[in-house]
Amino acid sequence: MCQTSVVMEKEGQEELLHENVTALEVNGKNITITTLFEGATEHPNVAIRRINFSGGKVYLQQIA
Repeated sequence: MCQTSVVMEKEGQEELLHENVTALEVNGKNITITTLFEGATEHPNVAIRRINFSGGKVYLQQIA
């Protein structure tokens, strides 16, 4: 099985937030990320910047 990683992009740098992501839900300005081992975590005021399906990464960015 191939899980996805979620990273936060800040000033051209990547900060790993989660590995083994099994679900991602967008709720307005919040994103809830569920992982295989850690359960669900909510991240306020973020948006999906891009998704690299072949690389298995979701890139987030902070929003106002």
